[in-house]
Amino acid sequence: MSEPEIFFERNPSPAKLDVLGVPGWPYWRKEASKFQWTYDRTEVCYLLKGSVTVTPDGGTPHTFERGDLITFPRGMSCTWEIHEDLEKQYTFRD
Repeated sequence: MSEPEIFFERNPSPAKLDVLGVPGWPYWRKEASKFQWTYDRTEVCYLLKGSVTVTPDGGTPHTFERGDLITFPRGMSCTWEIHEDLEKQYTFRD
């Protein structure tokens, strides 16, 4: 079985964020911690603060930081390890 694909872009332009509607997305904050997560829908998020390593079950770790726009695929199970308190805006797609 192939590893789920996480798409990300470092420092997308403000115009792209506006087109995606990021300014209107809800906020999520979490302190430094480690936890398991499974995505029941595709999530697109934009990191405003902090850094995190996301490791898909049986896969390669990916480290993200402030300014990253990330798409996590539906059905992916992973471990989140938040290194610095995290703040993000997010939306779900089916």
